[in-house]
Amino acid sequence: MSSRQVRGAAVLVLGSLLWGTTYGPAAADNIRTGQWVIDKYEAETKVWPISQGDNVVVAVIDSGVSATHQDLVGQVLPGADFSGEQSDGRVDKIGHGTSMASLIAGRGHGAKDGIIGLAPHAKILPVRVNMSPLGEVGSGGEDRIPEAIRYAVDKGAKVINMSLGGGADKKVREAIQYAIDKDVVVIGASGNTGNRGTPVDYPAAVPGVVAVGAVDRDGKVWEKSNRGPETTLVAPGVDIYSAGHQSATDYRTGNGTSDSTAYVSAIAALVRSKYPELSAGQVINRLIKSAVVPAGQQVPNDSYGYGIASPQKALAANPAVDSGPKENPLLSRAESQRQPSSASSAAPQPSAPASGATAGGNQAAEAKSDGGVPVYVWAGVGLLAVVVVGGVIVLVRRNKGGGGGQPPYGGGGAPQQQFPQYPPQQPYGAPQPPQPPYGGHQQYPPQPGGDGGGNPYR
Repeated sequence: MSSRQVRGAAVLVLGSLLWGTTYGPAAADNIRTGQWVIDKYEAETKVWPISQGDNVVVAVIDSGVSATHQDLVGQVLPGADFSGEQSDGRVDKIGHGTSMASLIAGRGHGAKDGIIGLAPHAKILPVRVNMSPLGEVGSGGEDRIPEAIRYAVDKGAKVINMSLGGGADKKVREAIQYAIDKDVVVIGASGNTGNRGTPVDYPAAVPGVVAVGAVDRDGKVWEKSNRGPETTLVAPGVDIYSAGHQSATDYRTGNGTSDSTAYVSAIAALVRSKYPELSAGQVINRLIKSAVVPAGQQVPNDSYGYGIASPQKALAANPAVDSGPKENPLLSRAESQRQPSSASSAAPQPSAPASGATAGGNQAAEAKSDGGVPVYVWAGVGLLAVVVVGGVIVLVRRNKGGGGGQPPYGGGGAPQQQFPQYPPQQPYGAPQPPQPPYGGHQQYPPQPGGDGGGNPYR
C-alpha cells in the first residue's frame, strides 16, 4: 500500500515526537475475506446464532462516526458533539470513530460485502470529542471527556467504548464512577507505545475500566501494546480491516489497541443482549472468567491480563458467575502509576497522520518518575550530571597523567569510553507479581488455549 496513514491508541507529544500506528486504504473487493477476526471467532456459526447485540447501545467516545458509510447506514443514533463544533456526532473528519463503530456494529452490504461488526445488531451512540490529526487541542481547548462519559450514560448506553487516551484527573474519575454506578460497562484501550516501555494508558488504567491490549491472529501480544497489571483482556488488533470516513465506500487496514478495544466492546454488547438481567459487574466477570489463556501463559499477567476475550465462551452458560457478586470486579484494582493530581486536562489526541491521512488515537498519559516529575526532566538532569562528572574525570586524568593504569589521554590513544550500565527503568515502579483475581472473587479454571487446530481464539 502506497499511502500509509496513522491511526491508533496512545500518543504523547513531546516536542515533535508523535507515537502511533500506520494504516492505509484497503481494496473494496477483499474486505470481508480480510476480516480474519470474524473467521477466528467463528462468528457466523458459533456466536451470532446466540446473540447479535440486539437492544444494546454502545457509545463510541471518539472522533465522531460517519453515519453515511454504506456499512453503517441505520446503525448510528443521533449523538452529541463535545469538540466545539455543532453536530450530533454523526460526522467524522478523522475517521477513527467510524472505524471503531464498524468493528462493533457494522452491517456490511450486499450479499457478503463490506465490514461486518462482531455485534451487528447493536446500535452506536456517537459522542464526538476533540481529536486532532496533528496532536493539537481542538476547538474549545478543554478536555470534555467527563461530559462525554456522562452524556453517554444518560442517553442509555450500556457499553462505553473509549479507544482513546486522555487524562485521569478527578473529573474523569468521577465520570467513570458515575458510569459504573449506573450499571455501564466501560472499556478502554491500553495504548500503542508498549515498545517504549510505557504502562497502560489512561483512562483505561482507572480502576473499574476494562483495559484492553492487542494480539495478532496467532494470539501473540502485539509488540506495541502497552502492558501492566491493569491489563484486563486482550483481543484482535493487528491487520484489522475497518470502515473509513472519506466516502461511503472507504475502507482501512491497521493495527492498534483501539481496534482490540472495539472488539471487546462488541463482546460486551453480545453478552448484555443475551443476558440483560446481568449487572455490568457480572458481564465483566463473564469476560474475565471466559477468556482463553494462551498455551504457556499463567494469568493474570501484565501482557495478556486474564487472556484473549472470547465471544463464544462469554456467551456460554456460566451460572457460577451469574449468581456471583453484581459489583464491578475491577474497582479494587490497584493502579501501577502514581495517581495524577490533575492529570492531562488537554483534549484526547490521536497520532499524527501522514500526508492526507486519517487518524485516531490514544494519548499516552505522561510518564512520571516516583517523585511525580516527568521522566524526560529527570533524563535531562541525568545527562547533565554525566557530562559534568565526565569533564571532572578528564581534568583529573590530565593533571595526573592518566591514572588507574590507563594511558594518559593523547598518549597511546584514548581508551574506549565505558558508560555505566544502568538496569532498565520500570516505568511504573518496581516489578509487581501477578495480581490475584480482581475484587478477590473466586477464579474459575482457565480456559484451555486453542482448539488443537491452530486457533488460539477458541
